[in-house]
Amino acid sequence: MSATVVESGEAAPTVEPLAGYTIALTAARRREEFGAALERRGAKVVYAPAIRIIPLADDSQLREATERCLAAPVDIVVATTGIGFRGWVDAAETWDLADCLVSTMESATLLARGPKARGAIRAAGLREAWSPESESSSEVLSYLTARGDLAGRRVAVQLHGEPLPDMVQTLRLAGAEVIEVPVYRWVPAEDMSPVRKVVESVACRTVDAVAFTSAPAAASFLQTADELGLRAAVSEALRGAVIAASVGPVTAGPLGHAGIPCVIPPRARLGALVREIVEQVPARRGQRLRVAGHAVEVRGQAAVVDGVLIPLPAASMTLLRALTARPGHVVSRGDLLKLTGASDEHAVEVAVGRLRTALGHPALIRTVVKRGYQLDCEPVRAASAC
Repeated sequence: MSATVVESGEAAPTVEPLAGYTIALTAARRREEFGAALERRGAKVVYAPAIRIIPLADDSQLREATERCLAAPVDIVVATTGIGFRGWVDAAETWDLADCLVSTMESATLLARGPKARGAIRAAGLREAWSPESESSSEVLSYLTARGDLAGRRVAVQLHGEPLPDMVQTLRLAGAEVIEVPVYRWVPAEDMSPVRKVVESVACRTVDAVAFTSAPAAASFLQTADELGLRAAVSEALRGAVIAASVGPVTAGPLGHAGIPCVIPPRARLGALVREIVEQVPARRGQRLRVAGHAVEVRGQAAVVDGVLIPLPAASMTLLRALTARPGHVVSRGDLLKLTGASDEHAVEVAVGRLRTALGHPALIRTVVKRGYQLDCEPVRAASAC
């Protein structure tokens, strides 16, 4: 009876890397693209948009900011995103203000936070004066404050759903008149029931990860947890069993303020976030073992035995996790009775029998007479917790 945690040199399962895992998405924009990328890698995706976008042409705050830019010459314009800058110009077109807006910008100093914003500026027939290689708002702010001539200057900062309080406050303290241009303003979703279900699932730890692509969505998610009285349970889950994944540090802000750690890709891009989830979820939520001569992997809501994915109901997953928490050690019937909420020890025996049948190899789980059950394995090194 010798079985070990599978070493890195052994053959990997043939199933997709996220098969057996459930990922919840709170995104409003590009959610279909995001979800499809995860589904191609095997994930079960739950869609729960926590926010919605106000149509640009109907946004009175955007129009008011645009008219402020036209009321007097603007000295500096900061474009933070390509889609946001294009959306601003497109919205101005619907109000017959686009020509005036572009004309105003021609005499201003244009700063682009990154290459997409730079491309949008040029598509409008304009030219940026400077753009940081880091694509960082903080570097844009450093560039502005280093000028030393902000007093009395009119500075328009194009936002994209997320506020930039540090930039705005610093510019105002330096004496600038700052016009915040709220492109694609976000408000709570019209139907919050999917978000409430995901919050409950996180509290119960029946999802493996929750992905965030905007700070307002993260804030809305936490507010929903507060409204349901589940903030403590959700925070505890997101600090351990359930992974919070954020597209970037700004998006992770509300979670960080709540003491919730986030998985963040090195670049704030949707593709990079997908790759980070593919890497981190199996590493933190999966466990590989060698049991009775078989390769066994425990995933979020499934097991993989010899490269075959076996979805399992919640009760069976609870049993399997209890047995793999300390591979090779006996788990008593009494402990399993408490975990599963079964009516008596006979019900536990039935549940173990169902798990054996589902796994397809009854010998994986040994019955230890008068004691309980154990996986037929002896770990060589400590197994990761599932």
